[in-house]
Amino acid sequence: MKKRSLLVSVMLLASLAFAQEPVNPVLRPPKGAQVAIVAFEDLECPDCRRATPLLEEAARTYKIPLVLHDFPLPFHQWSFDAAVIARYFDSHSKQLGNDYRDYVFEHQPEITKDKLRSFSEKFAADHKVDLPFVVDPQGKFAAQVTADRDLGKDINIGHTPTIYVVSNKTQGKPFVEVVDRTQLYQLIDAMKAE
Repeated sequence: MKKRSLLVSVMLLASLAFAQEPVNPVLRPPKGAQVAIVAFEDLECPDCRRATPLLEEAARTYKIPLVLHDFPLPFHQWSFDAAVIARYFDSHSKQLGNDYRDYVFEHQPEITKDKLRSFSEKFAADHKVDLPFVVDPQGKFAAQVTADRDLGKDINIGHTPTIYVVSNKTQGKPFVEVVDRTQLYQLIDAMKAE
C-alpha cells in the first residue's frame, strides 16, 4: 500500500512539474475572440511604420482583433509624448486614436520632438477636435502608456514592433511571435486551424 501511495504521489508531482505555465493575459485575445494579433509598437519606430498597414490588413482580412500596445523605446525622443497624445484622442474615440497613430506613421519622417505638437494640432483641427495646451494634466494618459510598456517588459519585449498571433486555446502553445512578417497570414491560418 505504501508503494502505491508513493507511486501516486510521484505521478502527481510529475504531472504538476510538466503542467503548462499560465499564459500572461496580454498574450490572449480579447473576450469573445478565438484568435487575435497583438502588437507592441513605438510611434517613432520606422519598422513599426512599415508593419502597421500589414497588421491592419490582416485583421480586416481574417476579421480578427488587432490589439495594439504602446512600447515607446527610451532612445526615441518623441515617441512617449506621441503615445500620450494618441491616448488623448482615444478618449474621444478609439477610431480617432487609431487615425492619429496612422497620421503619425504617415508623417513620421517629418516629425521631430519640436514639431510633434504642430503635427498633432493639425490633426486635431482636421478632425474638428480641440487639443488642449496641456493634454494630460492628471497624468492619466501617461500612466496608460507606462502600463502598456510595463506589460511588454513583463513578457521580455526588447524591440518594436513585437507582434504575436494569439489564441484562446488551452492546450499547446496559445501564442506565437511573428518574427518574419511574410509569414503572418500562414501563422494566423495555423492558429485558427488548431
